[in-house]
Amino acid sequence: MSIYDFKVTTIDAKEISLSQYKGKVLLIVNVASECGFTPQYEGLEKLYQTYKDKGFMVLGFPSNQFGKQESGSDAKIKFFCQGTYDVHFDMFSKIDVNGENASALYKYLKEQQGGFLGMDSIKWNFTKFLVDADGNIVDRYAPSTKPQSIAEDIEKLLR
Repeated sequence: MSIYDFKVTTIDAKEISLSQYKGKVLLIVNVASECGFTPQYEGLEKLYQTYKDKGFMVLGFPSNQFGKQESGSDAKIKFFCQGTYDVHFDMFSKIDVNGENASALYKYLKEQQGGFLGMDSIKWNFTKFLVDADGNIVDRYAPSTKPQSIAEDIEKLLR
């Protein structure tokens, strides 16, 4: 099993395979529009713009599981992200990241990189997973970790 075996649905309702990201360093983030960490969209977009030409991509997965902070439709989420933060990185359809309805991708991410003190569940919006160009999940960052503080780790992985 590899991260490239998963299929996901884009925010525009198209099913894609994560295999299209083979060879790229990825930062996978569960996002929300009405969270105290929502301004991190700006930092995520800056990381994307800085490193996209070197083989880096941010993948944003909206989730409404934390304080109901992502209650809108996919269309509303897309409009918010583009209009408020000028987001150009890839966004996906709203998913669950915990519980019995958690997406298969997030079950896999949590198995590969457990959380603090071995607690696998996602604790809040803007938990981040760093994936190397070979599809290995190499790190997990807390919601409070600012995107710019991950830049050095990304640079180490870019070929």
